[in-house]
Amino acid sequence: MKKMLLMILGTLCLILGTIGVFLPVLPTTPFLLVSLWAYMRSSEKLYNFILTNKYLKPYVEDYVSGNGIPRHAKIKAIALIWLTIGISVLFVVDKLFVRVMLLVTASLVSLYIGTHKEPKDKVVEEET
Repeated sequence: MKKMLLMILGTLCLILGTIGVFLPVLPTTPFLLVSLWAYMRSSEKLYNFILTNKYLKPYVEDYVSGNGIPRHAKIKAIALIWLTIGISVLFVVDKLFVRVMLLVTASLVSLYIGTHKEPKDKVVEEET
């Protein structure tokens, strides 16, 4: 049962991440990272699909290889998280508890992304 739920979560995030490639309103990288996390625990085949896909791999390869998250990806992800959560909190959700949970979630995800290491500049590496 747990494996099935993780596969469903991974697939949902994979779909949202893929849509995010074409729609700048959806943050692609966070959805693909959640998808990888879920697939790592449920389906090696789907996990490897993301890592070998020529369109999806560039979004996750720095993170998976341990190099971190590029600054431009951090900025875009955090900005889009707050844009979408902000719109939801202000115009869509009317329950206070749900609004608070959305804001707490956005804060924690932003903190995680913001404090995660960034890849070393390749130009600096070549000079040393």
